[in-house]
Amino acid sequence: MQNIKLPSRLVGIGLYTPAEASLYTGISATDIRRWLFGYTAHGVQHPGLWDSELSDVNECVLGFHDLLEIRFVHAFRQHGVSLQAIRSASQQAKELFNQAYPFTCKRFQTDGRSIFATVMGETGDEALLDLIKRQYAFEQVIKPSLYEGIDYTGSGSAQRWYPVKRSKAIVLDPSRNFGKPVLSGTGIDTAAIFSAYRAEGRDVKRVARLYEIPIAAVEAAVSFEQRNAA
Repeated sequence: MQNIKLPSRLVGIGLYTPAEASLYTGISATDIRRWLFGYTAHGVQHPGLWDSELSDVNECVLGFHDLLEIRFVHAFRQHGVSLQAIRSASQQAKELFNQAYPFTCKRFQTDGRSIFATVMGETGDEALLDLIKRQYAFEQVIKPSLYEGIDYTGSGSAQRWYPVKRSKAIVLDPSRNFGKPVLSGTGIDTAAIFSAYRAEGRDVKRVARLYEIPIAAVEAAVSFEQRNAA
């Protein structure tokens, strides 16, 4: 990414390569590239599902909201929903909610079924039948865990994300460190802590002294980075 010319508006947007997005979400980088930046199949070019927040950057990179939205696309694909249907649902929800990233919007939890019903009428995608007819099936796909850990602004837009369940030790916040994972309390990059941990012979106490942070904070950063590296 050395040759990327970063736009002046980058601060507050977040910046992730598909490989980094894969680490943080557990979704393959290949799928992320296909869904967001498009692909070619049988000589036909298929565009991405939406334009990246950083579409003016001449590189395949994601913004913070792209990162979160991709998690919902993955849930739909796991249920067999076609990319055509997902694209249509995204466009309709954008207009209905007046939100650029509608799947992440909390309203999708309540209005998503009716949107998919409309989409099924347009696309004939039978994978949507369960989602439309059975509330339980819809709730299993649009799990509360997809929304868990997301803080929202007053307008309903995602503001930051705590990726570790039931913990606020680590946060991805586009206003801090270009959206890369940091310790919530100090803003220190978790990758930097993990690097120091390995350099210092995996001595947690020594790293805590070096950074002047609690041992628990070092352990949280190390655990997060080790999970990503697994």
